Amino acid sequence: MTIVHLRRGRTSLVLDGRGPGLPRIVHWGADLGPLDRAELAAVVDATIPPVVPSSFDAPTVLSLLPEASAGWSGRPGLAGHRDGRDWSTAFRLDGLDVSDGGPDPGRVAARGEAVGVPEEDGDHDGAGAARLTVRASDPGAALSLTVELTLDPTGLLMLRHRLRNDGDRAYEVRELTPVLPVPAVATELLDLTGRWCRERSPQRHPWPMGAWVREGRHGRTGHDATLLLIAGTAGFGFGHGEVWAVHTAWSGDHVTVAERRPTGEATLGGGELLTPGEIVLGRGEEYGTPLLYALWSDAGLDGLSDVLHTHLRARPKHPRTPRPVTLNVWEAVYFDHDLDRLKGLADRAAEVGVERFVLDDGWFRGRRHDRAGLGDWWVDDDVWPDGLQPLIDHVRGHGMQFGLWVEPEMVNPDSDLYRAHPDWVLQTPGRLPPEWRHQQVLDLAHPEAYAHLLERLDAVLSEHEGIAYLKWDHNRDLTEAGHRGRPGVHAQTVAVYRLLDELRRRHPEVEIESCSSGGARVDLEILHRTDRVWASDCNDALERLAIQRWTGLLLPPELIGTHIGPERSHTTHRVHDLGFRATAALFGHHGIEWDIGAITASERAELAAWVTLHKRLRPLLHSGRIVRVDHPDSAVQAHGVVAHDRSHAVYAISRLTTSVAQVPGMVRLPGLDPQRRYVVRPAAGVPEPAVLQMTEPGWLVKGEATLSGAVLGSVGVQMPALHPEQALVLEVTPAS
Repeated sequence: MTIVHLRRGRTSLVLDGRGPGLPRIVHWGADLGPLDRAELAAVVDATIPPVVPSSFDAPTVLSLLPEASAGWSGRPGLAGHRDGRDWSTAFRLDGLDVSDGGPDPGRVAARGEAVGVPEEDGDHDGAGAARLTVRASDPGAALSLTVELTLDPTGLLMLRHRLRNDGDRAYEVRELTPVLPVPAVATELLDLTGRWCRERSPQRHPWPMGAWVREGRHGRTGHDATLLLIAGTAGFGFGHGEVWAVHTAWSGDHVTVAERRPTGEATLGGGELLTPGEIVLGRGEEYGTPLLYALWSDAGLDGLSDVLHTHLRARPKHPRTPRPVTLNVWEAVYFDHDLDRLKGLADRAAEVGVERFVLDDGWFRGRRHDRAGLGDWWVDDDVWPDGLQPLIDHVRGHGMQFGLWVEPEMVNPDSDLYRAHPDWVLQTPGRLPPEWRHQQVLDLAHPEAYAHLLERLDAVLSEHEGIAYLKWDHNRDLTEAGHRGRPGVHAQTVAVYRLLDELRRRHPEVEIESCSSGGARVDLEILHRTDRVWASDCNDALERLAIQRWTGLLLPPELIGTHIGPERSHTTHRVHDLGFRATAALFGHHGIEWDIGAITASERAELAAWVTLHKRLRPLLHSGRIVRVDHPDSAVQAHGVVAHDRSHAVYAISRLTTSVAQVPGMVRLPGLDPQRRYVVRPAAGVPEPAVLQMTEPGWLVKGEATLSGAVLGSVGVQMPALHPEQALVLEVTPAS
């Protein structure tokens, strides 16, 4: 066989495929440069571990699928059996195919797509995606394994396992988890947790011996899901340190794991979390894992985001048009739908610069509160005697798009659908799961339920002229989610993907948002089918600054819905000035969730100014490089977006609370060209924040400062003594 060296985007992947067992990854990380056959062999030989006392008599190495037969005593890569037999495997390498380039850098090659078996070792450093397919089998266990790896031009690695049952008897898969090795210099772990209205809370600790396992058992990605599990060198931050990370791209139950063994190995991995009996393969049937996205950077957490954001923006389906400023009417009207009032909201929305108007929950039959109506996807004639078209026409008459809220996967027991088809609900025999928000979950793996839902959604979109957007909600976990007596989360997740794919095929002009009680369904597989996510149901600007900061690790700003909420937050009752709320919402897919029909003329004028600022900065915000400042004072949060040619930048500096230091010190503005001189000034056209005091001859009193990129990145600028929960927006442009 061979040794393969894949090189893309400053990243190298070296794989030892000399056999006879499964290949092992020798190196995943910094680009090693061009290596000839002898050099590659030397790299492989230099990484073979020693034989130590009280251990196996030959060196043991970690392969692409950790196996007990190879001496692995950690978490198994594969767990399964046939009635208690064939529970252990010893796969042998059958072939290894490599291809450089290809038409689709964003998705892993299908079985058999990669071509060419290299006869000798060598580099693969072309411009497109590099694809590697490993084929192996275990005749004794009657199983075949295909491992698909793609290293795309950004250096992002995508990994998937496919297992086939070659035996006559059924084989139950209990776990199949791709893992990747991480070097010993990675000594700290960072991941995210959270809850409803407090998604994406970071947690960090030393990487101990044993396994750090993050399991999601919600039937959806989860409010507490770690978007990335990150291992890094001691003290890594946003702008410094060497880091490795993985993301499990799956919207159902999943596992993401970091493991360090006393024998010296350390791994990151992730896959689907399977319930007993959920995946049982008949002869010739296959199970494929979700994609595991893996990436490395020597530029800290922002370096990881660079890779992910560049990859996502290169997708063929990535939004190409300016992201429309959106007004969602939920916090303005709730379930109180009145055509004249909604027309008035649309009028005010047009005045302040809104480009998309979204009618939220409450438009369909029997939906006067959250206890009834879900599943009955017909326009409620009692509330809308002339249908939705008059409102749609009014909204479009202002040049705005029209959007509509749906929650297709759920059903209220108080609905015509449930009364007619109680068997269409995910459940275990003899009992229903506990209700959550007065609702149950439709079993989309049930053919009739799926067909009914597809027909109703298609009809809503087809019968109305001008629906351009669906806010697709999903407001409960899947608990005891049974399909005809068997575990049903896997089948439900696949069915949801199929439903979204089919609707997109029939209505390619309609954009879809992934909302799930806020940010409970945020992953790269649902993002393959949707155009943005709702980061949280919390519009409190103070909470949102943290939620959006960490959601942005994975997603670029244009995919994250960020709205200006009301003065008093709906979810926390905290009160904020408009400037602070607007600054928090400025950097994402901008919008408003506020009863702007009830605000003063001065508030409307200030709101319009912030919308105007966002539209002016939108080309930069939705294409540039994200930078987040590592500031020593936890009361200060600073972040920005820098154009890729470093000709333009915008930063936001927020004072979150008080701290011992009344003046927080200099704030660095990273990412600029060190050799270039820039003018720094507060963003024009919007009010400046409240400050304790500004004294002569401070630069803010003068209105601007001219400094080099080197000074701005290494020294920074002194901020005013901001009051708590105030923020300042700075724009940076080249000096003439």
